Formats: sequence, C-alpha cells, structure tokens
Amino acid sequence: MPRSTADIAQRARETGRLGIDTEFMGEGRYQPLLCLAQIALDDGEGGTEVIVLDPLTEEYDPAPLAELLADPAIEIVLHAARQDVALLRRDWGGPITNVFDTQVAAGFAGMRAQLGYEPLLKETLGVRLRKSASFTRWDDRPLTEEQLGYAREDVLHLLQVATALQDRLVDLGRLEWAREECRAFETIDDKRDLDVVFGKLPRVNSLEPAQRAVARELVEWREEAARTGDRPVSSVLHDAALIEIAKRRPASVDRLRQIRGLNDATLHRRGKQIVEAVARGREREGIPVEGVRPSQPDAEDAPIIALGEALVRTRAMEAGLAYELIAARADLQRIVTAVREGEPEPEVRTLQGWRREVVGAELLELLAGNRTLRVGPEHRVEITGAG
Repeated sequence: MPRSTADIAQRARETGRLGIDTEFMGEGRYQPLLCLAQIALDDGEGGTEVIVLDPLTEEYDPAPLAELLADPAIEIVLHAARQDVALLRRDWGGPITNVFDTQVAAGFAGMRAQLGYEPLLKETLGVRLRKSASFTRWDDRPLTEEQLGYAREDVLHLLQVATALQDRLVDLGRLEWAREECRAFETIDDKRDLDVVFGKLPRVNSLEPAQRAVARELVEWREEAARTGDRPVSSVLHDAALIEIAKRRPASVDRLRQIRGLNDATLHRRGKQIVEAVARGREREGIPVEGVRPSQPDAEDAPIIALGEALVRTRAMEAGLAYELIAARADLQRIVTAVREGEPEPEVRTLQGWRREVVGAELLELLAGNRTLRVGPEHRVEITGAG
C-alpha cells in the first residue's frame, strides 16, 4: 500500500485516474473542516486500493496530491463533487481539473438527477452500502472502526461505478456531454465574495446609498469577525439585523439596543464593534444601486412556464436525460420574461450547447407560437408544429 502522498500520486499517474471523497464538519465553523480524505486507486488486478488520509492526526505533504488534482491528464472521480472540490482546493492549495462526477453522469445515463451514492451503487453494480456512520462527529479523535469502515466503503466502488457509467454513456453517445458538464467543477471554490454577499442581503437595494455604505462596512466587519473566531457568519450577525442596523445607523450601544433581532449576548460581546463599524460606514462614499433592474416576473407567466416545462420534461424523458440537467424553473422564468418583453435571449443553460439542441431551440419555437402540445394516444404528450 502506498504510504506517502508521492507514492499515491505516482500510482494514480500510472493508471490515469484517482477516486476521492472527503468527510468534513461544517457545524459551528466559519468554513467546513476537512477531517478525512479517502482515496481510491486501481490496484492493477481489477480491484480497488483505498487509502485514508487523516489531516487531524497525520502529518502528510499535500503538494503531490495537489499537483495531481491539477493535472488534466489524470481523471479525478468523485460523487456529488461540489463540496469536495471546494474543500480540497482550499486545503491542498490548487485547482482540480478533469473531474468526473458520477452523480452528474448518472443524470446523462437516464437515471434521476441528484441520485445519491448508495442508490447509484445499487442500480449500477448491485452493491449495498452500510450507512451507519454517515452522521457522526468526524472531528472527534480517535475514530471508531465503524467510522473508518464507513469512510473506506464510501470510495471502495467509486472507480467501478465511474467505469460502468462511462461505458453506458459511450453507448448513448453522451460521454462528452457529461464531461462538458463536469468542467464546471474546475471553477468551484468556497471563497466568500463580499460583493456577492452584499448583493444578496435582503432588501439591500431598498436602502439609500448612505445606508448601503454602512451595510457594506458591516458585511466586511462581520466576515472578519467570523473568520478570526472560526464561527458561522450568521452567529456573528444575522442578515436581517444587519440591514436594520444599516438603516438606522446607531451611534451608540444604547441606540443599538433598540433594534430588534439583537440578543443580549451579541450586544455584550460585539455591540461596541458594531457601533464602530457603523461609524466607519458613515465615512464611506454612498453606494447607489447600479444597473437597470431586470424585468420582473408576471403572474400570467405561470401557465406559460408550465407549458414550457411540459415540453422540456417530454423531450428529457424521450432522450433518457434527467430533467434537472436541462432546466430549472428559474431558467424557464427568465426565458419567458425575455420573450414577453421582447428582450434578447437570456444567458441561461437551457439555450446553450447540447441543451439547445435537445430542446432549447424548440422551446423558443413554442413560445413564439410555432409548436403545440396535446395529450395523444397512451396518455403521452405529443408535440407538433403550428397548424
């Protein structure tokens, strides 16, 4: 068994791929804590070798693994990869390329979207997992044999599942579709963009520019307090309270006490810091709401969206694709709104790439009145051209 990360990386380079999963704890922390990294390697005899790395008790050099994950020649197999990719990118210090996500692949292979790992194993390999340790304290040490067994089992069949799905996707002519979808994971990280955090605050666009400047200062203060204290952002100051503070801009702790949503513990521990952040915000230049607000949904859009969804679901079913891979209600709303307002096509995934070929272009035809839907024989939706 490889004992060093350099050995693991070398073995993966020899076989061209590596499977990986993580166990982490996010509760009560600013960002999730990596507790275990389970790695699966082809053993050269048709089986799988599993190595479990424990960053909380073991000293190991992540550099060889980080270099491996960034190598586009090595396939990195994961299931439901988003959180794992973000966590490994932060902890091991490098990008992750050539991801093959078995959950994404399952959607292209005719299985339902967001399929869990356990039912995927059962459906593709006929294997059942013991999920007895999934909700345990992964940051407690020592780990039990039950926990270690669960961690190993989580990657033991991962490479076999990937092979089975890839074979199926080759037969369907959709392997490149799945790989294209998985490329989105290469840009994922868990860095918190404060511009995005600020923009998502509830009712922030209803504030005056001077109030928005205070809100922005409070966002920056809250983020630093959460990071240095390793606490969830919401435990430092809730969004609703932040907006109310920015609206009233209290100049003293006594004034701050009059604002709802602040408990005594927050006032005692952070009241002075909040007032100081408000004072700094008062000195900032006002932040106006920028850009033209997008067209808003109309209540009469609902039946049209439902009609569009019927079309998309029908084509997805015919193609053996998970509907969720093609569109979400938000995508359909933007398309319907743009058509209603005579605006350019919105940049949504349903109208791009392979999705446009499957149904996106036809959806636009439907909204233009050039397609009709009806219930045909055997209670199936039939789609025809106008007239």
